[in-house]
Parts: sequence; structure tokens; C-alpha cells
Amino acid sequence: MSEICVTCGLPKDLCVCESIAKETQNIEIKIVKKKFGKKNTLIEGIDQKQIDIKELTKKLKNQLACGGTTKEGIIELQGDHKHKVKDLLVEKGFPPETIKVK
Repeated sequence: MSEICVTCGLPKDLCVCESIAKETQNIEIKIVKKKFGKKNTLIEGIDQKQIDIKELTKKLKNQLACGGTTKEGIIELQGDHKHKVKDLLVEKGFPPETIKVK
């Protein structure tokens, strides 16, 4: 017998909690200059309690072929990827109207 999700009451393989959580996020993507003029892409506004942010970071790093990390709920990717990140987040199920690129 499969496990039951405590939030929605459905079996874990049919759970819709994460897809519902994706619709309620207000995501902000921006570029920050670091040491020696290097640029990093910051993704803020993703709730760690509702979405597995470490898994999302890992997928973004693999698809963008860059390094990165997760610090205090903020995804930090090496390089200027702000427009590519928006497209990838939309592919992952985040609604485009909740993603702001600055």
C-alpha cells in the first residue's frame, strides 16, 4: 500500500500539493555582480516548505550547464541566465505571470 499525503489526502504518487504550490509562488529573477565583475543569477521567492528547492536547483544547474547553490531559500546560479531560467521554470510548471525578471 502506498503512502498517503498528509496535506491533500491522496496517495503520494497522485499528490497534487506541489503543483498547487507552484501557482502561489511570486518568483523574482535578477542579476547580481560579484567579485571580479562576475555575474550571478538569483532566483528568490520560492517557498522551501512547499517545493523541493534543492532538487529544483540541481535540475536548473544541469540544464544550464553552470554551477550554483541554494542559500536561505535563494537559488544562486553562476552566470547571466535570467531569460533562460524563466523559460525553464515555466517548463517545470510555474505560471509565467508569477515570474518577474528584473
